[in-house]
Amino acid sequence: MASQSQGIQQLLQAEKRAAEKVADARKRKARRLKQAKEEAQMEVEQYRREREQEFQSKQQAAMGSQGNLSAEVEQATRRQVQGMQSSQQRNREHVLAQLLGMVCDVRPQVHPNYRVAA
Repeated sequence: MASQSQGIQQLLQAEKRAAEKVADARKRKARRLKQAKEEAQMEVEQYRREREQEFQSKQQAAMGSQGNLSAEVEQATRRQVQGMQSSQQRNREHVLAQLLGMVCDVRPQVHPNYRVAA
């Protein structure tokens, strides 16, 4: 009987050690999963930062060229307006004289489409 109880005790101890090993394995697995998740999160954050930085540099390059383009368009517009104003100043007297001449120098004549009823 003593050998039977000793065999049962050994089985119980072996079962207890097996349960401890399984529990330890589960804990190690949980730690590895947690560590892998943290590493993956860090990689994702690093990738996101790199992409954001790349996007910012491309956006800056695009906006810089657009800003330059709008300045060029504004400058061209100013030149055109200035040219129109100078042209108006140069031709003002001539146009006024021509207009006043047409208004004040009336030459009465019969219109070519006028028909005398016979």
